[in-house]
Amino acid sequence: MRISVAIADSQYLIRVGLRLLLTENDEVELVGEAASKSSLFQLLEHQKPQVLIFDYNHPNTFDKDDLMKIKSISPNTGILIISADNDRQSIYDVLEQGVNAFLTKECDEDEIFKAIKATANREKFFCHKILEFLLEKSFGIEGACLPTPLTPREVEIVRWVAEGKTAKEISVLINISTHTIYTHRKNIMKKLKFSSTSELVLYAVRHGIVDSSLTTN
Repeated sequence: MRISVAIADSQYLIRVGLRLLLTENDEVELVGEAASKSSLFQLLEHQKPQVLIFDYNHPNTFDKDDLMKIKSISPNTGILIISADNDRQSIYDVLEQGVNAFLTKECDEDEIFKAIKATANREKFFCHKILEFLLEKSFGIEGACLPTPLTPREVEIVRWVAEGKTAKEISVLINISTHTIYTHRKNIMKKLKFSSTSELVLYAVRHGIVDSSLTTN
């Protein structure tokens, strides 16, 4: 079964670009587009898509407050943000509203489709830039020119560990050796000063790397 997707973005060229991209993929079904609040809410009432690609960063059309309305109209629709917003606090505010995935408009085709699949499966998916913002906030170094505590690869491994994947399963998913996975995991635990997997899972949930419903007990 194909993933039903709707687009809500006030920029015409963005909608056209996403439309062309989505209609070329057999795993996705584009069920509608919206360029205004009224057309978006009407679309959601009739279509109930699995995934909504949404850009809130257009004050005259869409904004952050629309996220609550979207969820009330179609609570089973996952929200994938694709935005050019660079304001950290604004991004944090949106992430705290429980969106499933967040990409910048610099992301490529592969990331977009990975994010769509993750959103349809109720998983979290953030591009590297958003992950860096999350980690900066988590460690109290917002705006500082300091390296993030974890590399993007390490954050990816944290996500898979929190979802209950074994080292062998993760090695297949990201195409590196099991030994390398163990090395990464050891380094992650050392950096974060953790001694158990449960601490790592809690860290992943608290910082939005993974949704709590997807973690193992």
